[in-house]
Amino acid sequence: MVSSHIEPLKLTTGELAKRLQDFRREYLREKSADTVGTYGRALREFERWFAGQAGAFRFSEDGVRAYKVYLMGTRSLSEASVSTYLTALRQFCQYLVVIGLMEKNPALAVKGNRRPSSHSRAVLTEADIRQLLRVLDDTTLLGKRDQAMVYLMLYAGLSEIEIIRADVRDIEHTLLGRFLRVQGKGRTVKDRQAPIDAPVIEKIERYLEARDSVLPEHPLFVSHGHRSNGKRLNTRSVRSRIDRYLAAANLKRSGISPHSLTHTAPVIWLNKGMDIEEVQARMRHGTLDTTLIYSRKQNLLQEDPE
Repeated sequence: MVSSHIEPLKLTTGELAKRLQDFRREYLREKSADTVGTYGRALREFERWFAGQAGAFRFSEDGVRAYKVYLMGTRSLSEASVSTYLTALRQFCQYLVVIGLMEKNPALAVKGNRRPSSHSRAVLTEADIRQLLRVLDDTTLLGKRDQAMVYLMLYAGLSEIEIIRADVRDIEHTLLGRFLRVQGKGRTVKDRQAPIDAPVIEKIERYLEARDSVLPEHPLFVSHGHRSNGKRLNTRSVRSRIDRYLAAANLKRSGISPHSLTHTAPVIWLNKGMDIEEVQARMRHGTLDTTLIYSRKQNLLQEDPE
């Protein structure tokens, strides 16, 4: 009786390099720069480790588990990093299946480490929010811009990258209300809609009215410095401005960062009684599990910081 057992795929170092090159060219061709960079770093780590195995590695569950042990032990990577590196290897293995070198993906059975059940960045309390809003200045052009950005993060759940990528024409007026077309981290097009409630759109419109000659194709938020006037803001600029207001409001404590504003938005909505499915849609979360993290933080909104 002939055994149907199929030996796991074995590649030389040169063959692996060629397959990785093909994978990057074919699979990552239409991915964002962030995704290409993340996968590139992760797979270079695998390639280095593979070379050190001196031909002993096989594309099997045991082989992938050995790589995971290396990431956790020798490299001492965080749980999130181990998950990211294994995701990159899993996609590469799937590519090998697609091109016919393997019948099944051995990395599918090797799960990444469980990601933290809660975000490391804290949320703001109601008292924090009042303090933050008090230090905003809406009497100057710069102040109007910063106020609009704070409102987009705090009351629309936008991230820094979504804010800087937004253009004036991305604001959409529909029968269902106002929306902002957004391009999130890791995405290549503006294929998501973020609802913009009345208080937020009011701040945006006040800022745009104060600017000179605003055209639809212009960035929604621009620099107003002497050397960079009119140029699109970058994430460092947004982070620096928000940090300045957090400091002015005496909110610079452990866990609080500019991105805490974005994390606070879903907690505000949940406390107002919004359905968790709507919160998931507004935050553009891929899974409901991510949104459920915020439901466990609802009580933090009323707490005073220690």
